[in-house]
Amino acid sequence: MSVDAYLNFNGNCREAVEFYAEVFGTEHPNIMTFGETPPNPEFPLPDEAKDLVMHTRLTINGSNIMFSDTFPGMPFVEGNNISLAYVGNDLDDIKSIFNKLSEGGTVGLELQETFWSKMYGQLTDKFGIQWQFNFES
Repeated sequence: MSVDAYLNFNGNCREAVEFYAEVFGTEHPNIMTFGETPPNPEFPLPDEAKDLVMHTRLTINGSNIMFSDTFPGMPFVEGNNISLAYVGNDLDDIKSIFNKLSEGGTVGLELQETFWSKMYGQLTDKFGIQWQFNFES
C-alpha cells in the first residue's frame, strides 16, 4: 500500500516524463495513451486526445510518481496540477478511507470498476486536496 504523487500536464506529459526518467536515471516509462483505451460509442474520443498520455509512472528512489495529460477541455492550472494517489490491495481498506476522506469533500468519481482496475475513484477532501484511489493486486 502506498500514497503516490500524481502530476498532470497540459499536453506535454510525454516530454516531461522522458525528461524526468533521464534526470533520475530510471527505467524507460511505459506510456498508455487515451487512444489505447477501449472505445465507447457514448463518449467518442476526440482526435486531439488520442496521442495524449492517459497514464505513466516512474519509480524514483523507491517512490512512485505517476503522470498524465489533462483530457482536452478539462481545467488545467499550472502549480495546482498534483494529486495524491492512494494505491492498495485491500478493497475494504480503500472503501473505508475513500468514505472517510469524502466526508465534507466532493466526490468526483465514485469508486467503481474500470478497465485498468477492479476499483478506482476520485475525490477532493474538505481541505481541497485531490485524491485518487486505485486497487492494485
